Formats: sequence, C-alpha cells, structure tokens
Amino acid sequence: MVVQKALSILFFIYGAVLSGQEQRYTFGLADNTTNNFVGKQAYNIKSGAGWDAITNKHISQLDDCVCLSKPSYFSVTADPGNYLVKIVLASPIEQTQTTIKAESRRLLGNNLIIEKGSHKEVTYLVHKMDTVINDTLFVKLKDREKRTLNWDHKLTLEFLGTTCIKSISITPTSSKTIFLAGDSTVTDQDLEPWAAWGQFLPGLTKNICIANYAASGASLHSFKVRNRMAKILSRLKQGDYVFIQFAHNDEKRKGQNIGPYSSFSDYLKEYVNEIRKKGGQPVLFTPIQRRFFKNITQLKPTHGEYPNAIRIVAKEMQVPLIDLTQLTTKMLLAWGPEESKKAYVHFPKNSFPNQTSALADDTHFTNFGAFEIAKCVAYKLKESSTIPASYFIRDLPKYDAAFPNNYKTFEFKTNSRFENTKPYGN
Repeated sequence: MVVQKALSILFFIYGAVLSGQEQRYTFGLADNTTNNFVGKQAYNIKSGAGWDAITNKHISQLDDCVCLSKPSYFSVTADPGNYLVKIVLASPIEQTQTTIKAESRRLLGNNLIIEKGSHKEVTYLVHKMDTVINDTLFVKLKDREKRTLNWDHKLTLEFLGTTCIKSISITPTSSKTIFLAGDSTVTDQDLEPWAAWGQFLPGLTKNICIANYAASGASLHSFKVRNRMAKILSRLKQGDYVFIQFAHNDEKRKGQNIGPYSSFSDYLKEYVNEIRKKGGQPVLFTPIQRRFFKNITQLKPTHGEYPNAIRIVAKEMQVPLIDLTQLTTKMLLAWGPEESKKAYVHFPKNSFPNQTSALADDTHFTNFGAFEIAKCVAYKLKESSTIPASYFIRDLPKYDAAFPNNYKTFEFKTNSRFENTKPYGN
C-alpha cells in the first residue's frame, strides 16, 4: 500500500497524461524549438516523457526523426485507463522493419515495413493498469509483478527492428474494452522466453482495448481474494467484455467442497453474475492443454473434470464459450511430440543471455506458441460472432486448429530481457 500511495503523490506533483487531451511528442531536429520535442531525451519523472532504460544511447538523431539501432523503450508518465496511441514511422535512409510492443511485451504491430523515403501512421489502443480500486482497496501484487512494466507509473512502448520515428501522440480514450481474467497461460509475461496468448491479442484486434489482468499462478479463488476481479468490475463499462480462463491452478486446490462441480463452478457463476450486473458481457474459456503426450496420437488429459464443468456453466447460464482445451489438443496432436516443443518453453542451456540451465516447461509458451493460440482465439471469436468482426484487424488469418502453422514460418523480434525462473503456476 505504501508503494501505491507514493505513486499517487508522484502523479500529483509532476502530473500525468492530461485527461481528454492529446499529448504529442516529436523527435526530429526540425522540431527542437517546440515544447513537445523529445529527440534523444532520456525519461525522468519530472519531464514525464523520454527514452527509458538507458536506451537513448542506441538512438541516432536526424533532422526529421530518430532512428533506433537496438530494442528501445519510450515512456510517458500516465494515469490508469485506455489510450489511443498514434505513431508516425519513417524510413529516410533505407527500408525499415519495425515491431511495436506496449508495457509488458503486449504485441501491437509485427514486422511493419516502411519503404525508403516514405512514412506511415499506425494507431493502437493501449491499457495502462494501476492497483488502486478505491481509497482503501488495492490489487494485491506478488513480488515479481511489482517489477514489471505493466504495474509502474508509466505507459511504455517498445520498438524492435530497424525503426525510425517522427512523432508519437497519446490521447486518453473511453473505448470499449476486453478485460482478461486468467492465469499464466493468459497474462502478459514480462520477460523472455515466456509468453501467453493474452499479450498477443492486441495485435489482432482494433477499435477495442485489451486490458489483461490475468496473473501467473491465479485460480478463480485467488483472483478474487487478491482483488483482481474487483479491479475489473471497478473499470467495467456497459458493453465491455470479460474473458475468463482458469483451471490450471484451481485443480490443485484441495479441501472440503473444493472441486470442479462445487467451488469452481460456484466462482464461475459468481463472476458471470457480477459482470452482467455491471452491463458487461462474459465469455468463458476452457483451459489450454498441457504438452503431455501419452504417445504420438494421444495426450494425457491433465485437467480432469474442469473443462466439462466450464462447459456446463456456459450452457446453463447461456455464456459464449471458446473450448481451448479441444482446440489446443488438436494443435498439439498436429504438431506432434517434437515440433510442439517449439510452442512450449524448451531451450537448451545458453540459448539466452545469462541462461544458466536448460528449460523444459510443458505448460508455458514461447512467443510462437502464444501467438498461434492468440490467432486461434481471435478467429474463433470472429467466426462465432462472439464479438463483432469490426473489432478484428482486416487481414486476420483464418485458423484451423487441426492445421497450425509451422514454427519455421514464424518471424518475431525479441529483446534480451530474460529470466530463468518459470512463471507461477504449472
């Protein structure tokens, strides 16, 4: 609570992105006499905008823009809420190819090509989190979460590849929102090589903001007692969506009246009712299959009766359902025991900087695996008309879970922010 109050004081002293007003930042030397010129300026709390994490040392200053030679972070002090972000990319010297992420590695745009001598404006919706619910109630973060980009006092954009930037505009917006409630297979994983499908959904949607409150290690029970559901309900507006995917950690809970058809189903019904009271639209998801092969044609069913319990609640309460257990089972069987390792975190020692031991995790995904699941989710949502087609990118690919993509076709840029420790939950 001390940390949350301290951040509130900083906002009061230095200010943040002003409510309802566009903040435009320019980077070319031609604009260096204006108040909104940033150039190579480093971020600090007093200026409220600039290049973060000492990445301004990778930046070349040009007359019309700045160009980045390595992964770089641009941050602005920001209040919680949804923001419309407009970025004007350029290519003054040669063709550029840029990947843009926000906060804890949420994908916004992947491999954007700008031809030499041209420029292009791209727009995205980004959600800025905070822990405050009211004067006395806060989201209870785990220690590892407190160090992530999602929960600081800044809205941060990450640029990877060959990137040149003319300007960035950030404007608060009251856009529709999809809130995500789930576990480590959904959350924004802050560090490589871990990834989850929720952090790729922003790159596949438009005109709607993704607010990912999922947490590693979360069960329906802990999501409630750590006040994450209360946080979602405090921000939920009429017509917003809440996607709910649990079971990985719920199935480990033991005790009287704890189980798929008792406590778990009761919590699901409670969530659905609370969301509907606020005018929101719940969508239920069965859990993603673990990579446990019995043989080349069969998987071990590790979730027990939990997927079926979710299906029953969805039917009884007439809630849209995305059956990720079935879909990811098809994907894993299509990939097979060996190729599926590319979708889950399997890396030999020294695959990443400071990686001191081999990684073999059959629950958590690589960027490739998480992106594949996100594409499958997005297509199923669109195909089933669970949410309007206007909320998806124009070129959203058709996805058949029985014929997933091969990792050899996957092109995605990463940075060196790495941790050897697996996320909470398994």
